[in-house]
Amino acid sequence: MILVMALGKATQVNGATEADGVDSLSATSDRRSLSRVELAVAVAGFPLMMSVTVGGSIVAIGRGAEPNVVTGIVVVSAYFVLAVAAWIMPWHRSWGRSQGDLRTDIGLAITNALMNGVIGTAILTVVALGAASLSEALGSTVWPNDWPFLAQLALALVMAEFFEYWFHRMMHEVPWMWRFHATHHSSQRLYWLNAARFHPIDLLLIGSVKLAPVVLLGGALPVLALVNIFSVVHGAYQHSNLPVRIGPLNWIFSMTELHRWHHSKLMHESNHNYGGNLIVWDILFGTRWLPDDRDPPEAIGMESLPGFPMGFWANLASPFRWQRVVAESRAPDPLETRRSRSIDRLPVTR
Repeated sequence: MILVMALGKATQVNGATEADGVDSLSATSDRRSLSRVELAVAVAGFPLMMSVTVGGSIVAIGRGAEPNVVTGIVVVSAYFVLAVAAWIMPWHRSWGRSQGDLRTDIGLAITNALMNGVIGTAILTVVALGAASLSEALGSTVWPNDWPFLAQLALALVMAEFFEYWFHRMMHEVPWMWRFHATHHSSQRLYWLNAARFHPIDLLLIGSVKLAPVVLLGGALPVLALVNIFSVVHGAYQHSNLPVRIGPLNWIFSMTELHRWHHSKLMHESNHNYGGNLIVWDILFGTRWLPDDRDPPEAIGMESLPGFPMGFWANLASPFRWQRVVAESRAPDPLETRRSRSIDRLPVTR
């Protein structure tokens, strides 16, 4: 269904007209033109990836496969496909080269996987005990476990995204929370592994917050696994270095075109598109941002903290030594810079 929606709009993407199968944007647009092959990937790649991974997972789990095993196989396969595809057809060639971030991203990916596997599971186990008490009091679970998996997944995503939206938005608006989220925005390029570039406390909290309501209402393991599969695959594609133009699906999913603006250096652009998987809550609360006259900037990061530490251990420590991090990495004051240059130009008197 997702694939049909995207292909059905392949001739009208963000106000641009496709002629003879080649992307030909208006003369006033600053959006990049795509070749036929690039356009095919840009339009069909995401819906095809999600249909295969999520649809295949639903079928496998429905036939009795272990949810955690399915999750592992699907996630590794999706990462591999996205990495190879971006190597063959990069959106920005500069994003395909390491900028001193690869070791840090790998370290954070492993650390976050371990922490979420242990501590995150423990948190949700405690929540599940509360769910058991609630079910006992009500005589049944509140969650519609008899629904088809696809319907349960849709409900779980909408519910989880509400909590993720507000938690993510607070990460940008509450100073002490931003300290933990800054790690994610410190990256100077976007590629599939960025989806795991989070401070462990940031990812642990947001992961627990969004899944806890589903668990509390009695959502079973298969549904939680499907939410995780959707989130991980979507997140990797969302951060991928691939051409993406999905037209009307940008009103449903918080995908690449939207999320690249969220990584803009300019705060008035980056403080939008907070949805992790869905954009519906951004639409409702007025924070969706997708200009149709230009592509997102290639230069990304934090304008106010261009010297943010890039090392693995430095990223882990950054929230706890924030004042020093800010002092060492913030951009110089333009007024002070001009004064300094003026002084440098003064004649030397003897």
